Order: sequence, then structure tokens, then C-alpha cells
Amino acid sequence: MAQKFPRDRFDSIPHGIERVGAHRAPARRGARWVAFGWAALATVVLVAVGIGAVIVFNDRLNFGDTGVATPTPTPVATVAPTVAPDIPVTVLNGTTTSGLAARAAETLTAAGIPVGTTANASEQDLEETVVYYATADLEGAARGVAAAIPEADVRLDAKFAEVGTPLVLVVGSDYAAATGG
Repeated sequence: MAQKFPRDRFDSIPHGIERVGAHRAPARRGARWVAFGWAALATVVLVAVGIGAVIVFNDRLNFGDTGVATPTPTPVATVAPTVAPDIPVTVLNGTTTSGLAARAAETLTAAGIPVGTTANASEQDLEETVVYYATADLEGAARGVAAAIPEADVRLDAKFAEVGTPLVLVVGSDYAAATGG
């Protein structure tokens, strides 16, 4: 049989308190906001420390003049632009503007550069005009084509040697914008 103890002050629980136990008191008003405030403060401090660490480790924070001069970039030697009268240029239109390859071919012909064929490129959303050359010895001829088309960039790409087109001009939307197309 269970032993009965006399009633004391711990046996009477105030109405509306969900907590049960002798040493628990009702939660203070606003205690959750205080906890939220501490958590928010801790978050801000941790984010600030993290950002500071990233800045320091990426050398973006300078604590004084180190006296080290910044090196100047060395110029890259390029081949002088030339016109190769024996190598015709294939002109491809890489945009949706019709007749753009023919317009570029006319510009090349006026500059004395022979044009082989004009056609549409396999992609019609190219933004950049590029002269591709198949082998390193054709860089001067490619730069000559790029000199006639000021928007053009020059790149070596050996895949054009496989299909028998050593110089290819692919006109993009930057050429269309420059020529009013």
C-alpha cells in the first residue's frame, strides 16, 4: 500500500501553468524575445568574423604600405597582320540577321582578302566575331582578316584544318550591331 505524506505547498499547482514540478516557476514575460535577441547578436558577430577572415585571407585588407611594387604585365608578342592571297576565307553567319556573312565578305574583298564561301554557322546565337585559323603559321593571315573586321578576335583552332578550311570568319551579333544589321 502506498504511503501518504502530508500536504504541503508543493502540492498546490496554480491554475494555467502547464509545468509540473516542485522547482519550476512560470516563464518570465518576454523570455523568448531575450533568447531571440541573443541568437541574433551571435549570428551577426559570427557573420562579421567570417567576412573579416575572408577579407584577410584573400589579401584584400591592407594594414599599411608594404613597399612592394606591383609588377607590370609583360606584353605578348603577336604576329603582324598580313594578307594571304592564296588562302581564301570562309565566312559564316553566327546570327539570325540574314545577309550578314555576305556583308562581311564584301568588306573582306574590299580590303583585298580573298573570300571562299559564305554560309550560316551551325549556331545562330553567337555574340562575338572570331577569326579562326587552323595552324600557327596562319596567325598573320588571321590577324589581317581581323584588321579588316575591327570587332573580330583571333583564335587558333585545329578542327578547321580537318575540314579543309584554314581561315574561317564567324560573324556574331557584335558585328551586326557595328554594321547596323
